[in-house]
Amino acid sequence: MLVSNWLSNNYIEVFGAVSGVIYVFLEIRQSIWLWPIGIITSAVYIWVFFTGKLYADMSLQGYYLVISILGWYWWVWGVGQRAKGTGHGAQGKGQRDDGEKRRREEREKGRKGEKETGSLVVTRLKVRVGVILAAVFIVLYICMWVILSNLTDSPVPQWDSFITSLSVVATWMLARKIYEHWYLWIVVNIVAMMLFFSRELYPTVVLYLVYGIMSFVGLKEWKKTIAPSPDPH
Repeated sequence: MLVSNWLSNNYIEVFGAVSGVIYVFLEIRQSIWLWPIGIITSAVYIWVFFTGKLYADMSLQGYYLVISILGWYWWVWGVGQRAKGTGHGAQGKGQRDDGEKRRREEREKGRKGEKETGSLVVTRLKVRVGVILAAVFIVLYICMWVILSNLTDSPVPQWDSFITSLSVVATWMLARKIYEHWYLWIVVNIVAMMLFFSRELYPTVVLYLVYGIMSFVGLKEWKKTIAPSPDPH
């Protein structure tokens, strides 16, 4: 009776937790279906975080809705990182065909058993991009901390801002299929579990515990599918 009463009073949060687990599973498999699931999960958690007075996390879900649409598009069309035609226009046709064939064979070998990966390939984080993303994180973190501290009644503005800012960066990296995004999720999941426990969002704590475990799995599985660096021509 107690369990059924609790579920009836918290069914929205439970639904969000379940859809979130499905989302990360699809992320590990690099399935294009993670994006529509992400849209549903974000919509649910806008309400969950609003009732928990976690305003930065609530606003983050609006960002997730937008990036889910972009990620869906990028994964399908492979903007800037197509699995084919990686850009060696100055080469002769025969040399270009041989290079593409070799890279395609290497990718297929690395993706053995992978399903529904879309057109965007997994790549490593470049130093220049990493510096830019680090700067974006710092600016977002400071701005959100100031706003939450002065304009809202958030009880944990520093941690709410940290999770939100790092998640913004990690989600963009996911949409671009950058391998290192998994490291950011591991940090986010650890901090989030402590924060949500303090706010008594227990199903969400369990969700982020599962996220944390699955992040390590994703780190291992995505490493198998990293695209080889293009030939330096």
